[in-house]
Amino acid sequence: MTVLRLARSELKRMTGGLLPKLTILALVMVPLLYGAVYLYANWDPYGNLDRIDAALVVEDTGAVTSDGTELQAGEKVADSLVEGNVFNWKSVASADEADQGVSSGKYAFALKIPQDFSTNLVSPGSFDSASQAMLDVTTNDANNYLLSTIVDKLTTAVHNTVAKDVGEETANQLLTGFGTIHAQMLKAADGAGQLADGVATLRDGTVTLHQGSTALNGGAGELYAGQLKLRDGANQLTDGAGQLSSGLSVLKDKTATLPSDSQTLANGAAQVAAGNAQLNTKVQDIAAQLDAADLGLRARVIESNSRLVASEVITQVQADKILADFDATAASSPVTAAKTKIQADAAQVQQLADGSEAVSVGAAQLAAATPALKDAVAQASSGADQLHTGSATLATGQQAAVDGAGQLADGATKLDAGAGQLETGAGTAADGSRTLADEIAKGAGQVPNPDDSQKSSLSEVIADPVAVSNVSQAKADSYGAGLAPFFLTLALWIGVFMLIQAMRPMTQRALASNAPAWKIAVGGWLPFLAVSVVQASLLTLVVNVGLGLNPAHPVLMWLFMLAAAMAFSAIIQGIVALLGSPGKLVVLILLVLQLVSSGGTFPWQTTPEPLHVVHEVLPMGYVVTGMRHLIYGADLSMIVPTVLGLLGYTILGAGLSTLAVRKHRFWTLKTLKPEIAI
Repeated sequence: MTVLRLARSELKRMTGGLLPKLTILALVMVPLLYGAVYLYANWDPYGNLDRIDAALVVEDTGAVTSDGTELQAGEKVADSLVEGNVFNWKSVASADEADQGVSSGKYAFALKIPQDFSTNLVSPGSFDSASQAMLDVTTNDANNYLLSTIVDKLTTAVHNTVAKDVGEETANQLLTGFGTIHAQMLKAADGAGQLADGVATLRDGTVTLHQGSTALNGGAGELYAGQLKLRDGANQLTDGAGQLSSGLSVLKDKTATLPSDSQTLANGAAQVAAGNAQLNTKVQDIAAQLDAADLGLRARVIESNSRLVASEVITQVQADKILADFDATAASSPVTAAKTKIQADAAQVQQLADGSEAVSVGAAQLAAATPALKDAVAQASSGADQLHTGSATLATGQQAAVDGAGQLADGATKLDAGAGQLETGAGTAADGSRTLADEIAKGAGQVPNPDDSQKSSLSEVIADPVAVSNVSQAKADSYGAGLAPFFLTLALWIGVFMLIQAMRPMTQRALASNAPAWKIAVGGWLPFLAVSVVQASLLTLVVNVGLGLNPAHPVLMWLFMLAAAMAFSAIIQGIVALLGSPGKLVVLILLVLQLVSSGGTFPWQTTPEPLHVVHEVLPMGYVVTGMRHLIYGADLSMIVPTVLGLLGYTILGAGLSTLAVRKHRFWTLKTLKPEIAI
């Protein structure tokens, strides 16, 4: 008896009539009814929330923002909710009516926007009256428990949206205020800079003043010393003027006869000049006559020599020698010496004549000027008297000037000291004003001055400082796709569990044969495997095609479903074959344990610690995880180890079935009449 013959025999037995065939068909449909129908019913519940009636009450009266803009935040929130079409919003006139509707079940819940909603939203603009804006939500778990959770998410989203919008507006106003402060601080910095420049100019002026006061102090000292010298000089001038006045008085007396005397002198000088001129004329005539006589004599000698030469009495050489001897004799003769003396005396006489003429002219001029000189001496004498009187007055006034110069020197010393202090103070003020300007400028640089684009960006960040960047490595397309791994796995287990209710884990005929125990065990399991494979294939086909699951790896998903069906059928068939009717209870208990430990809905780590051991031991948790990776397109590195694990569970089930064969080959009273049959 072969394994396939055993399996074929059992399948023929189950399909021998119409009712058995209908039974097999019903068993094949069990996973489909459980898994596919449940997924169909819960495929996209969040997409159908618009069928749920919800009461919406808007009592907000609006408010005016700090810039004078009217804010109707309540209406804005209500409009956004209605446009979002998440729920079927029903506008209700009053909060009491909405609460009554929630209580009666007319409305699933109520969202109420109170009168002061907008007022409280703009209240952060005032530090004295800031209040939170409230959204009132009324729920009733009697309508649906999960609905409260859904509403909480909705109101949280509304809260975040409104808070962000209002936060952006508030932050924009705050940043605008920063810009105003920045501009004013820049103006203050400019003013402080101008003040610093002015104080620096003042400091330079005080330096110049100090230098001038120092120079004035030194000049005042020099002026005082000069005034002392001037006073002494004025005294000396007074004395000298007195002496000059006395001397000029004597001179005036002595020059009283000077005009007549000078006139007499001029007359005598004129007579002398005239006599000298006559004498000079006569002397010059004598000198000229001597020169003419000398020249006439030499001419006669030349003429005589010419006749003699012409008469050939003498030769020309002799004539020339005679002339030369004549010239030599004439040069050394007494006449020539007398002539030379006369010529020299004539020159002196000429000089005497010229000098006497000049003396005559000067005497005449002196005679003409002496009357004016007399008058000038008289005037000088009178002026000297006045100078003496004035110098005396000057000496008196100069003493007063000396006293004033002393006072000026004292005042200049005090001015110099004050100017020094003023220079020091101006320097300190200049440094302080410059430091003030620099610090204000630094402060202005530290105060933000955002432009419109920066204010918009910063307002968004301030209003919503934390953003979440979701990177989904593997994502379910819908709520039903999220539940599919769990319910498909659960449907496979339930499908095999239902098979055990109608199919025998092993046949009595096979037990009575001489076939090996493992052949009988495998032959008893193969019918379960065949039906569970059909169940898994049909379920996969309907879910993928009918519901549109669209797994990332459809073929691998189907093969993985077959591996799960293989493992589940082997374990369930082996347990029931070994334990009989109590084994069905064990299979049911294992189902319950795997329901709560496989992590089908919440992560299995959130379950109590004892259930962690169940998750690690039983196969359903691994199948759920593998299905998620195959459906959502996650990492497939864990698929092979999981399949090997399922193969191990299959071998375990076959081992239990083999033990059952060996056990049940020996008939006992319990075999003929079991204590309990399920």
